[in-house]
Amino acid sequence: MKSSPNQRFNDLDLSDWKNLDIWTDSLWLIPERDKTGKHDGFYHGNFVPQLPRQLISRYSKKNEVIFDPFLGSGTTAYEAEALDRCFVGIEIQKELVDHVTNRLGPSDNFSAVLQGDSTEKKSFSKVKEFLRLHKLERVHLAILHPPYADIVKFSDLNGDLSNSPSLTDFLDKFSAVVQNTLDILEDGRYLAVVIGDKYSKGQWIPLGFYCMNEVQKLGPTLKSIIIKNMAGNRAKQNKEGIWRYRALSSDYYIFKHEYILLFKK
Repeated sequence: MKSSPNQRFNDLDLSDWKNLDIWTDSLWLIPERDKTGKHDGFYHGNFVPQLPRQLISRYSKKNEVIFDPFLGSGTTAYEAEALDRCFVGIEIQKELVDHVTNRLGPSDNFSAVLQGDSTEKKSFSKVKEFLRLHKLERVHLAILHPPYADIVKFSDLNGDLSNSPSLTDFLDKFSAVVQNTLDILEDGRYLAVVIGDKYSKGQWIPLGFYCMNEVQKLGPTLKSIIIKNMAGNRAKQNKEGIWRYRALSSDYYIFKHEYILLFKK
């Protein structure tokens, strides 16, 4: 294998770099959501498997630990498993913890799905305890896909970020999750935030930039802002024409993108 200055955080074989299925541009155009493997798309708000697949492949090595403090339906967990990585995740909803745990199969690499509130340090004490059982102190890559504020209510639980009563409260809770995550992330490794914006009361709310600012205040270096466009989202629902008419008859543009914000600790 040809050596690379990036070998500390990935094990890509650059001797065949032209054929690597790794995206290196800052615009990711994705025609449709991958539904292969364990990705069933049953959960509203789950994200596109291609995103964690790309991030895990580029910013970790086989057998390293991927961490997700917003587990949801397990998209990152399944990709970590498929790519021969270890995985630790936190999810506030017990039914999702049980669902993902039951779907993760036996593997040479360990996985743990822990129920808890990622804004609380006691949830991360469980993560640290689990890592110590495997003679580890830190995780190697963190992927965060938080709720987009109050756009979708995922539960009735107080600790659920989608129940934040205000944007300020949401950002405070998000910042707490990021700080807890940084505490268990190995120095020199990467944290990715997948987030979109929202529209409320006639104005665009740049939620992605607000979240970017919260992470930067905690010290990590911003390495990239990637724009992801899921081309088929509204077209598949036969609403493309309706949204276009609404945009033409008003003064706004149609939401088509999300951000993947990449940071280095």
